[in-house]
Amino acid sequence: MNDDITGVRVAVTGAAGFIGSHVVDWLVACGALVHGVDDLSGGFVENCNPRSELTLVDVRKFEEVECWLDRVQPEVVYHLAADATEGRSQFTPISATERNYLGYINVLTSAIRHRARKIVFTSSMSVYGAQHPPFTENMPRSPVDIYGIAKAASEAATEVMSAVHGIEYTIIRPHNVYGPRQCMSDPYRNVVAIFISRALQGQSVMIYGSGEQERAFSYIDDCAPLIAESGFRKDLNGEILNVGSSIPCSINSLVRALELELGAPIVREHVPDRPREVQRAWCGHEKMHDFFTFDEGETDLEVGLRRTVGWVLDRYDGGVLLPEMTYLDHLEIENEQTPKTWTERRI
Repeated sequence: MNDDITGVRVAVTGAAGFIGSHVVDWLVACGALVHGVDDLSGGFVENCNPRSELTLVDVRKFEEVECWLDRVQPEVVYHLAADATEGRSQFTPISATERNYLGYINVLTSAIRHRARKIVFTSSMSVYGAQHPPFTENMPRSPVDIYGIAKAASEAATEVMSAVHGIEYTIIRPHNVYGPRQCMSDPYRNVVAIFISRALQGQSVMIYGSGEQERAFSYIDDCAPLIAESGFRKDLNGEILNVGSSIPCSINSLVRALELELGAPIVREHVPDRPREVQRAWCGHEKMHDFFTFDEGETDLEVGLRRTVGWVLDRYDGGVLLPEMTYLDHLEIENEQTPKTWTERRI
């Protein structure tokens, strides 16, 4: 990859976020000239690689995106800016659509206008909806939540715009990614971060429903390099690729694994299911393994949790300085369907 990328100008949206900042690190390490943007609604300046550039841009505003890409003139654009709140999106549908669909259309349009060669769109497993897992890339898009609808529409728009305007693309569908730099103050998403935060503070963890929902938790170092490399892989042009872990794990099993890592019991508190939450969701990765070689294999959940907890303890002074959860001032829709964990600020 290094011979193909050294000195190439690339643009990364969501560069101060969790996954985006790791992608930037890999691109910088390979010699790319990285120009990132973020609005810091879910990212942090401290996540940013000092050998990259960060500009404050709200991708919902086309004029800001145009000004940035006109200056950068990138060869490859990586789009990782998102409001990845599947469960909350039914209660913030306007924001979810603006941040996930409109924001991406602005970036895609501007990338085409400025003659970028390729765009890498970071989508989501949510496009599969409630189909029978493991989800494979040949399954139809069938989202069941507003976030998934926005991601599915963005994928379809990418295909259309590529066919008309010739921009190359790769669509990546990561899922349940966790690890260092996750936001520890978001009560709406990232169950691993929420559970670690509450457990370290001696609080109970809130489990929606029975806790037998199944996901495959994917460690960040197993995902970010693949996203970064895909921008420079001609054999991935026009491809859709699941990226992440293949090993399903229930939420209850996640809590047990975290107990083993912390060496202390965790109190569970079961609360009602969230509306439209898919119970069993994980992906197949045969296609990923066809394109990429994994010398060390997949990171075990126990190893990933150990590394993540270690980062939290280092970053937040042994857990003493963990931030409080940051709630929105209000949701766009609040009614009897809204989870009380949010309206009563219980997380």
